[in-house]
Amino acid sequence: MRRWGTAALAIACMLAAAVAEAQRPASPRGQASTQVGGSWTAEESRGTAGGRSYSGGKWVDVDYGRPILRGRENLFGAGDEYGAGFLLGAPVWRIGADQSTRFKTEADLMFGGERLPAGEYSMFAELSESEWTLIFSTYGVKQSFREDTPNTLWGSYGYTPDRDVLRTSMQVSSHPASADQLTIMFTDMTQQGGNLTIWWDDQLATAAFTVAP
Repeated sequence: MRRWGTAALAIACMLAAAVAEAQRPASPRGQASTQVGGSWTAEESRGTAGGRSYSGGKWVDVDYGRPILRGRENLFGAGDEYGAGFLLGAPVWRIGADQSTRFKTEADLMFGGERLPAGEYSMFAELSESEWTLIFSTYGVKQSFREDTPNTLWGSYGYTPDRDVLRTSMQVSSHPASADQLTIMFTDMTQQGGNLTIWWDDQLATAAFTVAP
């Protein structure tokens, strides 16, 4: 009887593990964060990196779905078909997977000479081999495909440009290393600004920004 009980417990554990694996999203959520506009104290403070404390900074965050290559090659394609495989019937790329990519800033920022007011936006991109166009929009985000909430989107389905707040160009180049999982990050940062960088497969796109005066 004890052996049967042990076997039943083992089977139950295996089934639970299988269910948990099945429920794990194929594109896990990710976040990129930075702080701008703050300053470091000159006095040493225990328990902080570099021995100093940081204050007065404003947060900038990106929340996005992170699809994985899983062995796929030349994902972006070329020519007129560049990036078309990401759209799946949508007019622009959601820059990720599942829910719309969200960009939140506590500070007014400048992209390409245009001001992005502090706030929260959905972020999209139009793709070509020579240049990407980064789009910030006031569309809200649906938590599921079937959600019926006005002025919100699931991914980029139903996107129209009438809610755009800012469009800016992104420099795009081929990177010698391939990123297996889509990565959005902040690069070459100073307290005055830096780059918003998107890297997936061998494609690297960057948009410079600064803290608005």
